[in-house]
Amino acid sequence: MKSMIRVRISPADAHYGGNLVDGAKMLQLFGDVATELLIRRDGDEGLFVAYDSVEFKAPVYAGDYIEAVGEIVSQGNSSRKMKFEARKVIVPRYDISESACDALDEPVVVCIASGTCVTPKDKQRKG
Repeated sequence: MKSMIRVRISPADAHYGGNLVDGAKMLQLFGDVATELLIRRDGDEGLFVAYDSVEFKAPVYAGDYIEAVGEIVSQGNSSRKMKFEARKVIVPRYDISESACDALDEPVVVCIASGTCVTPKDKQRKG
């Protein structure tokens, strides 16, 4: 089972000089993907328990379009192990104009992660 969301990173998300975005924004997106996966799998939002690994691969800036994908790779009675990847798919071109953007021919992987979520047995409505 897989899930994907795509968002444009807002100037409000820029946390550092040069409109650089805090890496925690990618984890927020992964949390949203995980929630959708749990709803589709269990009929409940469940809980994110822990990340096993997080690797930031490339910078993200305000104006970038990010596609976050995730999938359940294994599951127990209540735990669901997931893998995530965030990719930059569109970038602003402020050097051309305030509204110019380029769709990238090849997405740039900006973050990868894996983690575990839990849906308590009494909250599971789907098999």
